Amino acid sequence: MSIDYRAEIKRLKDKLPVTVVGHFYQRDEVFEMADITGDSLELAKKCKADKNPWVVFCGVGFMGQSVKVIAPEKRVLMPKIACCAMARMIDGSYFDDSINYMVERGIPKENILPITYINSDATVKAKVGEMGGLVCTSSNAFKIIEKGLESGKKILFVPDRCLGQNFANSMGLKSCVIGDGECDPKEADVICFNGFCSVHQLFTLDDIEFYRERYPDILIAVHPECDPKIVEASDFSGSTSQLIQYVAQLDPEQKVAIGTEYNLVNRMRPNGNTFVLSSTKPECPTMNETTLEDLYLTLKSIEDDAPINEILVDEHTVKYANLALERMLAIK
Repeated sequence: MSIDYRAEIKRLKDKLPVTVVGHFYQRDEVFEMADITGDSLELAKKCKADKNPWVVFCGVGFMGQSVKVIAPEKRVLMPKIACCAMARMIDGSYFDDSINYMVERGIPKENILPITYINSDATVKAKVGEMGGLVCTSSNAFKIIEKGLESGKKILFVPDRCLGQNFANSMGLKSCVIGDGECDPKEADVICFNGFCSVHQLFTLDDIEFYRERYPDILIAVHPECDPKIVEASDFSGSTSQLIQYVAQLDPEQKVAIGTEYNLVNRMRPNGNTFVLSSTKPECPTMNETTLEDLYLTLKSIEDDAPINEILVDEHTVKYANLALERMLAIK
Protein backbone atom coordinates (compact mmCIF):
# COMPACT_ATOMS: atom_id res chain seq x y z
CA MET A 1 0.00 0.00 0.00
CA SER A 2 1.42 3.37 -1.00
CA ILE A 3 1.82 6.11 1.60
CA ASP A 4 0.34 9.57 1.17
CA TYR A 5 3.46 11.39 2.34
CA ARG A 6 1.88 14.83 2.49
CA ALA A 7 -0.99 13.60 4.66
CA GLU A 8 1.36 11.65 6.93
CA ILE A 9 3.73 14.60 7.30
CA LYS A 10 0.82 16.83 8.28
CA ARG A 11 -0.41 14.23 10.79
CA LEU A 12 3.02 13.91 12.39
CA LYS A 13 3.51 17.68 12.53
CA ASP A 14 0.17 18.05 14.32
CA LYS A 15 1.03 15.28 16.77
CA LEU A 16 4.68 15.97 17.59
CA PRO A 17 6.46 18.94 19.26
CA VAL A 18 8.49 19.49 16.11
CA THR A 19 9.19 22.34 13.69
CA VAL A 20 9.98 21.55 10.06
CA VAL A 21 12.43 24.00 8.52
CA GLY A 22 13.07 24.45 4.79
CA HIS A 23 15.81 26.40 3.03
CA PHE A 24 14.89 28.47 -0.03
CA TYR A 25 16.77 26.06 -2.33
CA GLN A 26 14.74 22.99 -1.39
CA ARG A 27 12.54 21.39 -4.05
CA ASP A 28 8.98 22.78 -4.06
CA GLU A 29 7.17 19.81 -2.54
CA VAL A 30 9.52 19.80 0.48
CA PHE A 31 9.60 23.59 0.79
CA GLU A 32 5.79 23.65 0.95
CA MET A 33 5.79 21.33 3.98
CA ALA A 34 8.03 23.62 6.08
CA ASP A 35 6.76 25.64 9.04
CA ILE A 36 9.69 28.03 8.76
CA THR A 37 11.43 28.98 5.50
CA GLY A 38 14.34 31.26 4.75
CA ASP A 39 18.10 31.54 4.35
CA SER A 40 20.61 29.66 6.51
CA LEU A 41 21.38 31.99 9.44
CA GLU A 42 17.86 33.42 9.40
CA LEU A 43 16.54 29.87 9.86
CA ALA A 44 18.90 29.11 12.73
CA LYS A 45 17.80 32.26 14.57
CA LYS A 46 14.12 31.42 14.04
CA CYS A 47 14.72 27.88 15.31
CA LYS A 48 16.30 29.24 18.49
CA ALA A 49 13.22 31.40 19.12
CA ASP A 50 10.81 28.56 18.33
CA LYS A 51 9.15 26.77 21.26
CA ASN A 52 9.37 23.20 19.96
CA PRO A 53 12.23 21.01 21.27
CA TRP A 54 12.59 19.13 17.96
CA VAL A 55 13.79 20.61 14.66
CA VAL A 56 13.71 18.76 11.36
CA PHE A 57 15.92 20.79 9.04
CA CYS A 58 15.60 20.38 5.28
CA GLY A 59 18.84 21.78 3.93
CA VAL A 60 22.53 20.91 3.98
CA GLY A 61 24.73 19.78 6.85
CA PHE A 62 26.30 23.06 7.98
CA MET A 63 22.81 24.56 8.36
CA GLY A 64 21.72 21.87 10.80
CA GLN A 65 24.99 22.43 12.67
CA SER A 66 24.26 26.17 12.88
CA VAL A 67 20.99 25.45 14.67
CA LYS A 68 22.79 23.14 17.10
CA VAL A 69 25.48 25.77 17.75
CA ILE A 70 23.01 28.60 18.33
CA ALA A 71 20.48 26.45 20.22
CA PRO A 72 22.36 23.43 21.67
CA GLU A 73 19.32 22.46 23.73
CA LYS A 74 17.37 21.59 20.54
CA ARG A 75 17.23 18.07 19.07
CA VAL A 76 18.09 18.64 15.42
CA LEU A 77 17.42 16.01 12.75
CA MET A 78 17.96 16.23 9.00
CA PRO A 79 16.06 14.12 6.44
CA LYS A 80 19.31 14.08 4.48
CA ILE A 81 22.63 15.19 5.92
CA ALA A 82 23.50 16.55 2.50
CA CYS A 83 26.87 18.16 2.04
CA CYS A 84 27.36 21.70 0.74
CA ALA A 85 30.22 21.37 -1.76
CA MET A 86 31.66 24.74 -0.77
CA ALA A 87 31.60 23.94 2.94
CA ARG A 88 33.35 20.66 2.22
CA MET A 89 36.22 22.44 0.47
CA ILE A 90 37.62 23.60 3.80
CA ASP A 91 38.15 21.74 7.07
CA GLY A 92 40.26 22.42 10.15
CA SER A 93 43.50 21.30 8.52
CA TYR A 94 42.97 23.44 5.40
CA PHE A 95 42.18 26.39 7.65
CA ASP A 96 45.43 25.82 9.55
CA ASP A 97 47.30 25.58 6.24
CA SER A 98 45.90 28.97 5.21
CA ILE A 99 47.05 30.55 8.47
CA ASN A 100 50.49 29.00 7.99
CA TYR A 101 50.62 30.30 4.40
CA MET A 102 50.20 33.85 5.69
CA VAL A 103 52.63 33.39 8.58
CA GLU A 104 55.31 31.98 6.26
CA ARG A 105 54.96 35.13 4.12
CA GLY A 106 55.56 37.50 6.97
CA ILE A 107 52.16 38.05 8.61
CA PRO A 108 52.29 37.18 12.34
CA LYS A 109 49.39 35.00 13.45
CA GLU A 110 48.26 37.63 15.94
CA ASN A 111 47.87 40.06 13.02
CA ILE A 112 45.41 37.81 11.18
CA LEU A 113 41.65 38.17 11.65
CA PRO A 114 39.76 35.21 10.13
CA ILE A 115 36.22 35.65 8.85
CA THR A 116 34.26 32.60 7.75
CA TYR A 117 31.19 32.57 5.57
CA ILE A 118 28.23 30.86 7.26
CA ASN A 119 28.63 28.15 4.58
CA SER A 120 31.31 26.30 6.55
CA ASP A 121 31.58 23.40 8.95
CA ALA A 122 31.19 24.06 12.68
CA THR A 123 34.81 23.01 13.29
CA VAL A 124 36.00 25.80 10.97
CA LYS A 125 33.72 28.30 12.70
CA ALA A 126 35.20 27.18 16.04
CA LYS A 127 38.78 27.73 14.84
CA VAL A 128 37.76 31.18 13.63
CA GLY A 129 36.15 31.87 17.01
CA GLU A 130 39.28 30.80 18.88
CA MET A 131 41.34 33.32 16.89
CA GLY A 132 38.96 36.18 17.70
CA GLY A 133 37.30 36.02 14.30
CA LEU A 134 33.73 36.25 13.09
CA VAL A 135 31.13 34.54 10.92
CA CYS A 136 29.43 36.46 8.12
CA THR A 137 26.56 35.92 5.72
CA SER A 138 26.21 37.16 2.15
CA SER A 139 23.83 39.82 3.53
CA ASN A 140 26.27 41.32 6.03
CA ALA A 141 29.74 40.44 4.67
CA PHE A 142 30.40 44.08 3.70
CA LYS A 143 29.65 45.24 7.23
CA ILE A 144 31.63 42.42 8.87
CA ILE A 145 34.73 42.95 6.69
CA GLU A 146 34.49 46.70 7.26
CA LYS A 147 34.36 46.16 11.02
CA GLY A 148 37.18 43.63 10.85
CA LEU A 149 39.45 46.09 9.08
CA GLU A 150 39.14 48.45 12.03
CA SER A 151 41.36 46.01 13.94
CA GLY A 152 44.25 46.86 11.61
CA LYS A 153 44.73 43.15 10.93
CA LYS A 154 44.84 41.25 7.65
CA ILE A 155 41.53 39.57 6.81
CA LEU A 156 41.62 35.85 6.00
CA PHE A 157 38.28 35.13 4.31
CA VAL A 158 37.13 31.52 4.03
CA PRO A 159 35.88 29.52 2.21
CA ASP A 160 34.30 31.41 -0.74
CA ARG A 161 36.85 33.29 -2.83
CA CYS A 162 34.12 34.96 -4.92
CA LEU A 163 32.28 36.40 -1.93
CA GLY A 164 35.55 37.68 -0.46
CA GLN A 165 36.71 39.19 -3.76
CA ASN A 166 33.34 40.75 -4.56
CA PHE A 167 33.06 42.53 -1.24
CA ALA A 168 36.71 43.60 -1.38
CA ASN A 169 36.04 45.07 -4.83
CA SER A 170 32.92 46.87 -3.61
CA MET A 171 34.99 48.44 -0.82
CA GLY A 172 37.92 49.44 -3.02
CA LEU A 173 40.20 46.92 -1.31
CA LYS A 174 42.89 44.69 -2.75
CA SER A 175 42.35 40.93 -2.51
CA CYS A 176 44.20 37.80 -3.52
CA VAL A 177 43.35 34.10 -3.53
CA ILE A 178 45.60 31.51 -1.91
CA GLY A 179 46.54 28.93 -4.55
CA ASP A 180 45.49 31.12 -7.50
CA GLY A 181 48.76 32.54 -8.84
CA GLU A 182 51.05 34.44 -6.50
CA CYS A 183 49.08 35.63 -3.49
CA ASP A 184 51.21 37.97 -1.37
CA PRO A 185 49.31 38.64 1.86
CA LYS A 186 51.48 41.67 2.54
CA GLU A 187 50.12 43.33 -0.60
CA ALA A 188 46.43 42.51 -0.04
CA ASP A 189 43.77 43.62 2.43
CA VAL A 190 41.60 40.51 2.08
CA ILE A 191 43.25 37.12 1.59
CA CYS A 192 40.75 34.56 0.29
CA PHE A 193 40.66 30.79 0.54
CA ASN A 194 40.20 29.16 -2.87
CA GLY A 195 36.66 27.79 -2.38
CA PHE A 196 33.53 28.40 -4.41
CA CYS A 197 29.88 27.48 -4.98
CA SER A 198 29.58 25.15 -7.97
CA VAL A 199 26.04 26.35 -8.74
CA HIS A 200 26.98 30.03 -8.83
CA GLN A 201 29.95 29.28 -11.10
CA LEU A 202 27.51 28.22 -13.85
CA PHE A 203 26.62 31.80 -14.82
CA THR A 204 28.70 33.32 -17.61
CA LEU A 205 29.19 36.63 -19.39
CA ASP A 206 27.68 34.96 -22.47
CA ASP A 207 24.48 34.39 -20.47
CA ILE A 208 24.31 38.08 -19.60
CA GLU A 209 25.01 39.10 -23.19
CA PHE A 210 22.29 36.74 -24.47
CA TYR A 211 19.60 38.29 -22.25
CA ARG A 212 20.71 41.88 -22.85
CA GLU A 213 20.55 41.35 -26.62
CA ARG A 214 17.17 39.64 -26.45
CA TYR A 215 15.60 42.10 -23.99
CA PRO A 216 17.41 45.49 -24.12
CA ASP A 217 15.73 46.78 -20.95
CA ILE A 218 16.21 43.64 -18.86
CA LEU A 219 17.84 43.82 -15.42
CA ILE A 220 20.46 41.31 -14.30
CA ALA A 221 20.52 40.39 -10.61
CA VAL A 222 23.01 37.89 -9.18
CA HIS A 223 24.24 36.39 -5.92
CA PRO A 224 27.68 37.56 -4.70
CA GLU A 225 28.86 33.93 -4.76
CA CYS A 226 29.12 34.45 -8.53
CA ASP A 227 32.45 35.18 -10.18
CA PRO A 228 33.51 38.85 -9.81
CA LYS A 229 33.24 39.36 -13.60
CA ILE A 230 29.56 38.35 -13.42
CA VAL A 231 28.86 40.63 -10.46
CA GLU A 232 30.59 43.55 -12.18
CA ALA A 233 28.48 43.07 -15.33
CA SER A 234 25.19 42.90 -13.41
CA ASP A 235 22.73 45.57 -12.31
CA PHE A 236 22.35 44.22 -8.78
CA SER A 237 24.13 41.75 -6.51
CA GLY A 238 22.72 40.55 -3.22
CA SER A 239 22.10 37.68 -0.87
CA THR A 240 19.16 35.33 -1.26
CA SER A 241 16.93 37.52 0.90
CA GLN A 242 18.15 40.68 -0.83
CA LEU A 243 17.46 39.18 -4.26
CA ILE A 244 13.91 38.32 -3.18
CA GLN A 245 13.36 41.88 -1.93
CA TYR A 246 14.89 43.39 -5.06
CA VAL A 247 12.64 41.41 -7.39
CA ALA A 248 9.55 42.02 -5.24
CA GLN A 249 9.85 45.80 -5.58
CA LEU A 250 10.19 45.76 -9.37
CA ASP A 251 7.34 46.70 -11.68
CA PRO A 252 5.56 43.41 -12.59
CA GLU A 253 6.29 44.12 -16.26
CA GLN A 254 10.01 44.61 -15.68
CA LYS A 255 12.01 41.69 -17.04
CA VAL A 256 14.79 40.39 -14.83
CA ALA A 257 17.29 37.53 -15.21
CA ILE A 258 18.52 36.14 -11.91
CA GLY A 259 21.78 34.34 -11.26
CA THR A 260 21.13 32.01 -8.36
CA GLU A 261 19.68 28.57 -7.57
CA TYR A 262 16.87 27.41 -9.86
CA ASN A 263 14.23 26.46 -7.26
CA LEU A 264 14.37 29.91 -5.70
CA VAL A 265 14.20 31.76 -9.02
CA ASN A 266 11.33 29.56 -10.20
CA ARG A 267 9.26 30.60 -7.17
CA MET A 268 9.99 34.30 -7.27
CA ARG A 269 7.52 35.75 -9.75
CA PRO A 270 5.40 33.42 -11.90
CA ASN A 271 4.41 36.04 -14.47
CA GLY A 272 6.76 35.21 -17.33
CA ASN A 273 9.07 38.19 -16.73
CA THR A 274 11.61 36.42 -14.50
CA PHE A 275 14.33 34.30 -16.09
CA VAL A 276 17.09 32.01 -14.88
CA LEU A 277 20.43 33.48 -15.94
CA SER A 278 21.83 30.27 -17.37
CA SER A 279 21.70 28.05 -20.42
CA THR A 280 21.64 25.05 -18.06
CA LYS A 281 19.51 24.41 -14.99
CA PRO A 282 21.45 25.82 -11.98
CA GLU A 283 20.06 23.38 -9.45
CA CYS A 284 21.99 22.60 -6.26
CA PRO A 285 22.32 18.81 -6.29
CA THR A 286 22.74 18.41 -2.54
CA MET A 287 19.89 20.77 -1.64
CA ASN A 288 17.68 18.68 -3.91
CA GLU A 289 18.54 15.36 -2.27
CA THR A 290 15.77 15.70 0.32
CA THR A 291 12.44 14.14 -0.69
CA LEU A 292 8.98 13.98 0.86
CA GLU A 293 9.70 10.36 1.79
CA ASP A 294 12.87 11.42 3.61
CA LEU A 295 10.95 14.07 5.53
CA TYR A 296 8.22 11.59 6.44
CA LEU A 297 10.71 8.95 7.64
CA THR A 298 12.51 11.50 9.79
CA LEU A 299 9.31 12.67 11.46
CA LYS A 300 8.20 9.05 11.88
CA SER A 301 11.49 8.27 13.64
CA ILE A 302 10.57 10.84 16.31
CA GLU A 303 7.13 9.26 16.72
CA ASP A 304 8.81 5.83 17.03
CA ASP A 305 11.28 7.17 19.63
CA ALA A 306 14.17 6.14 17.37
CA PRO A 307 15.40 9.45 15.88
CA ILE A 308 17.59 9.27 12.78
CA ASN A 309 20.20 11.60 11.29
CA GLU A 310 20.62 13.63 14.45
CA ILE A 311 23.10 16.51 14.33
CA LEU A 312 25.56 16.39 17.22
CA VAL A 313 28.28 18.97 17.90
CA ASP A 314 30.79 18.66 20.74
CA GLU A 315 30.88 21.26 23.53
CA HIS A 316 34.22 22.78 22.53
CA THR A 317 33.04 23.36 18.96
CA VAL A 318 29.70 24.76 20.14
CA LYS A 319 31.48 27.18 22.50
CA TYR A 320 33.86 28.72 19.98
CA ALA A 321 31.65 28.50 16.90
CA ASN A 322 28.92 30.26 18.86
CA LEU A 323 31.45 32.90 19.92
CA ALA A 324 32.23 33.64 16.26
CA LEU A 325 28.50 33.88 15.53
CA GLU A 326 27.86 36.12 18.54
CA ARG A 327 30.58 38.52 17.43
CA MET A 328 28.82 38.81 14.10
CA LEU A 329 25.40 39.34 15.67
CA ALA A 330 26.81 42.06 17.94
CA ILE A 331 27.64 44.21 14.90
CA LYS A 332 24.64 46.31 13.97
